[in-house]
Formats: sequence, C-alpha cells, structure tokens
Amino acid sequence: MYLLNVSDHFSAAHRLCGYQGACSQLHGHNWKVRVGIICEDLDEIGMALDYGVIKQVLENILDLLDHEYLNELPLLNGQNPTSENLARIIFEEMAKGLEAYPAQIKEVEIYESERSSVIYSHA
Repeated sequence: MYLLNVSDHFSAAHRLCGYQGACSQLHGHNWKVRVGIICEDLDEIGMALDYGVIKQVLENILDLLDHEYLNELPLLNGQNPTSENLARIIFEEMAKGLEAYPAQIKEVEIYESERSSVIYSHA
C-alpha cells in the first residue's frame, strides 16, 4: 500500500458560533491542508497516482474556501466552520474528486496555525 501526501493552503474568515471566547468574533486563518491518498498498485511506469491529479482535486476544493466568509458558505451547509468540520468536508469532497481514479482518500490534516492541527480519517 502506498500513501501519497499533497499539501496546499487557503485563507478565509470565520467565527465560531456557540464558542465562549475570542474565536466567537470574526477572525481569519491561513489554513494549511495536507491530504493523504492511498493506492494499492503501481501503474506500468511505477506510479501509484500522478501527484498532479491529487493537487488538482485539492485545488478545486480549496478554491471554494479561499478568501470566503466560511459561516455563509453553502459547502458547509450551516455547520459551524471549525477545523474539525472543515477537515471532514474536505475529506468528503476529495473522495468525490477521486472516484474515477485507483486511489482512496485516507486522511485530511488541517492546520489553523503552526501549532494546531486536526486529522480526519475513516477507520
């Protein structure tokens, strides 16, 4: 089994509804996103999946989030824009984007700062 990782980033604003603290106020982050893709086999030239494919699928998703006010974004369907929810939504969108390829999303890690991240994966 091969685990391929691709990273990218996006910037956006949000506020955490129901949170008691500073993050309940409008603020922004420069999120870093890493996706882990698993592949079982290699193709005839020895590649599991072209990194360009993974990068394009991830870029298409992050373009929907970049420089947006996440609380009003239809993609979140009214969910609180926590890093946890963002990681799960990116995971679900990556799964859809990879359907045509011999690969499967394993995990999404999202950093809201240099020191804080969350990983969403299916067991």
